[in-house]
Amino acid sequence: MAVDGTTLAHGIGGAQDLPISPELAIAGAVAALTVSFTVLAVAWRTPRYDARTSGRPAPPWLDALVASPGFRIALRVLGFVLFLYTVMVAVLGQDRTTNPFFGIFYVWWWVGLVPASLLLGPVWRAISPVRTINAAFARISGGDPEEGMFRYPERLGHWPAAVGLFAFVWLELVYPFSTELGPVRLWCAVYVAVMLIGGALFGNVFYERADPFEVYSDLVAKLSPWAVREGRLVVLSPLANLASVVPRPGLVGVTAVLFGSTAFDSFRDSGTWLRFLQGNDLIRENSMFGVETAATIANNLALLTFCVGVGVIFAAATMATGGVENRRTLPDRFAHSIVPIVVGYIVAHYLTYFVEQGQQTLILASDPFGDGSNYLGTADLQINYWLSYHPTLLANTKVLAVVIGHVLGVIAAHDRAIALLPRRHQLTRQLPLLFAMVGFTAGGLFLLFAA
Repeated sequence: MAVDGTTLAHGIGGAQDLPISPELAIAGAVAALTVSFTVLAVAWRTPRYDARTSGRPAPPWLDALVASPGFRIALRVLGFVLFLYTVMVAVLGQDRTTNPFFGIFYVWWWVGLVPASLLLGPVWRAISPVRTINAAFARISGGDPEEGMFRYPERLGHWPAAVGLFAFVWLELVYPFSTELGPVRLWCAVYVAVMLIGGALFGNVFYERADPFEVYSDLVAKLSPWAVREGRLVVLSPLANLASVVPRPGLVGVTAVLFGSTAFDSFRDSGTWLRFLQGNDLIRENSMFGVETAATIANNLALLTFCVGVGVIFAAATMATGGVENRRTLPDRFAHSIVPIVVGYIVAHYLTYFVEQGQQTLILASDPFGDGSNYLGTADLQINYWLSYHPTLLANTKVLAVVIGHVLGVIAAHDRAIALLPRRHQLTRQLPLLFAMVGFTAGGLFLLFAA
């Protein structure tokens, strides 16, 4: 998607000219993981993270602010105002890439959820317009938004959220008309409709389990230093907070879609994949579908392969650890360890995109109808390309984000393993998961530099 001559597409943009040797970065990352595991094996022999007992109370003034009804109402109002603005530009705005709707949808909403949730906690839960609309409907009908007509099936877990997340990344990364107003507007309308129907049927638990954006935000928020325990705001270690993720069915599916789609986003811009699409005889000579359609089918299969592949590899590695009566429960019980890896790749993959295109969206938002207006006073701002002008810093930041994410993932997995596995097999049975982590690290960094 182009905005004023600037390409608005995900990816780190020119990764091959980053001033770091890919081989050196990959070797260093693998060494960091291996050393981390070795140190943990020697010095970390008992579980240390328990969100039920970790942390300390937040400052009283902050706890009182967060717990106050006025603060919560203000967040609801803020979320709904943003929602109404987005609806306005989606319905009345021009079908051009300069419509701020695309930036709000792809940049502020999708990518922005990560830094917002890391810094502030479960942001989408607090500002979600579908929760607000559901609460309004419940109040009008005299019902309770917490209670629906039926009980949410436990076996569904987070699977609906995983499907919703895959639908989003498919629209963003594969669908050939992802920058046309009609299809994206329809996707949003379907999302809102499904969420409102689900809330009416199952109450707010539906949003906790099935809303793709709330599940995504809540998972990332588990790496924030904020948590609410027994009605009080507490400050605690992000890894202790992460340990409180509830292992529900579909949790591996959610993390696999988030991780796999980000990896595919790098892969689809790699020279290897582009040469395959351009030089493959089957695609070039496909007379039934046409070249573009055949390439789209190939991208669909590749996206699905990445997401399913991550899930299968992780599930196989965790189930290989054994040590419990039902091995099928292990993937979801370890899935929280993928969250730091996902966040690391989001930072590495979308940092420049978010900073620069986020500014572009703010500029365009002041002139939503393309008529020269300046409603927000931001139309005359200029994009700051400071990050792009410092490639060494940018490259180091991206690699560091990936490595830190994987190291934190290893720590979270190790802490969970020593809590679950028999004492005499606590280290040896972690090796399959360590090998999977090393593979994810090497593969992720390779794709980061290949894009």
